[in-house]
Amino acid sequence: MNKLKLHIMQIIACLLLALVSTTAMAQPASVHKVGKSTFTLTTFDKDGGLIASVQGVFLDNKGTAVSMFKPFIGAAKATVHDASGKEHEVESIMGANELYDVAKFRVKGATQGIATGTIDKGSAWLVPYSIGKPDFKQLKINRVEKFNTTYNYYVFTSSAPENAAGCPMTTTDGKVIGIMHRLGETTIAIDINFIASLAVNGLSSLDPALRQTFIRTALPTEEKDAMTMMTLKKSENNPEQYRAFVDEYVSLFPTSTFGYRELAEIYAAADNFEDADKTIQTALSKATDKAEVHSDYADLIYKKLVYKEDKPFEKWTSEKALQEAEAAYQIKPEPAYRHQQAQIQYIRKEYQKAHDLFIELTNSKINNGELYYEAAQCKTQLKAPDAEIKTLLDSAVNVGIRTGNAAPYYLARGAFLDKQGKYREAVIDYLAYDTLAHPVNQQFFYTRYQAEKNAKMWQLALADIARCVIINPTEPIYFAEWVTLDLRVGRFEEAVKAAQRYVELQPEAAEPYFFLGLAQCQNNNKVEGLKNLQKAKEMGDNRAEEHIKKYK
Repeated sequence: MNKLKLHIMQIIACLLLALVSTTAMAQPASVHKVGKSTFTLTTFDKDGGLIASVQGVFLDNKGTAVSMFKPFIGAAKATVHDASGKEHEVESIMGANELYDVAKFRVKGATQGIATGTIDKGSAWLVPYSIGKPDFKQLKINRVEKFNTTYNYYVFTSSAPENAAGCPMTTTDGKVIGIMHRLGETTIAIDINFIASLAVNGLSSLDPALRQTFIRTALPTEEKDAMTMMTLKKSENNPEQYRAFVDEYVSLFPTSTFGYRELAEIYAAADNFEDADKTIQTALSKATDKAEVHSDYADLIYKKLVYKEDKPFEKWTSEKALQEAEAAYQIKPEPAYRHQQAQIQYIRKEYQKAHDLFIELTNSKINNGELYYEAAQCKTQLKAPDAEIKTLLDSAVNVGIRTGNAAPYYLARGAFLDKQGKYREAVIDYLAYDTLAHPVNQQFFYTRYQAEKNAKMWQLALADIARCVIINPTEPIYFAEWVTLDLRVGRFEEAVKAAQRYVELQPEAAEPYFFLGLAQCQNNNKVEGLKNLQKAKEMGDNRAEEHIKKYK
């Protein structure tokens, strides 16, 4: 009996040893180690509603992570919970591929990374996210297909759980080969090396896939591409997100002037001139192009003095701006820095000095129409003869024609001629500006209308007052002008219509009824016309009495 009992115990021990050996073989320590790099990704919409929850894995200890892309569509926020249970916020998307439904992204906070590898046949381990003891599953590879020439598309013979989407698949020695997807009942894995290779470039912010998520795109690691992306993003008018781009840029390129300038401008726009100044001081100590930093400093002060003169900040004076522009020129004698000095001299009311600098620069490589225009502004402030100002404006136009940028100088010269009472010449310049710039500004058309009217260019004047009405059909003054012009050129029926609209816009004013009555009388409707003239008289328009007598 004792021998039988001993024999049974020996069998049980062998079975237990075999079980332990099988378990150890089934779940290698290297596979367990990969489990420490897994996480759960959760995404939310703008209202905080849950979009999706999937799994993923960290590539390195710098917060670079990979998972599926679909959960990011429509997401305004995303978080991950790592294997220790800690929560990390997703900071930016570093690359995505909608076709294969994969994404690479960055999270805030250091984490544990993994090793990557490939496999051609055999089995791979599914490593799920788990804070406790993970439930690994070994899946046999059915076939391995190639895509994009070098990457592997793994197809397995058995199915993995649906909630395992995004889990890493690893070799027995703990090298991750891909992340798991399900296509119906088929389990597949997309090559981890393909996902790791995902990257962004300067135009990635225009990528249709990335535009489906509100989580910002990471900056490219190439400085030129990063600047391109930031330029595109700045135009989207999302200050909070753009600030994140600026901070990332400064972190990636600490010796570049661009990031510091953008950050300083953000502070200055918020009237935080102290921090803007500190940012430039940091740039002076870290950036390699010192001349550009001094120029940026001068530009910040210049803009503050011109556009925010009412905001006091003792450090930023016109003298300080001039010193910084001069410092930039001393380091690197570029005409652009000399031009900056001239503009600062202008706001210092040193008009002759500014004029001389602008004219000096017309012999430099930056010769353009703007220099002659600015010199003309100086001459205007110096109360120089009109002929001198006109000569400079002519030069601005001529140089502008040569350089392909004449439109603003036609407009400036037109305004000058208009003010001089040379209306026909002014209209010619206004027409040239219109041809080149294609403006949609009602104020421009109204200004040109006034010049055309003064020049008795009736047909052009009618066209421009009509443009004003089309752009802004609720402005009463446009209809008042339209009525008077129609009456002047004998368009009495059109005058009645314009006057009726004038009355609709200002039913409590006397003038609309006066014009309506006048137009109706001229259009052979004296009965209604006299009624409206009488109403205008009763409302206080002194002109009405004379016309009542005339048409009675």
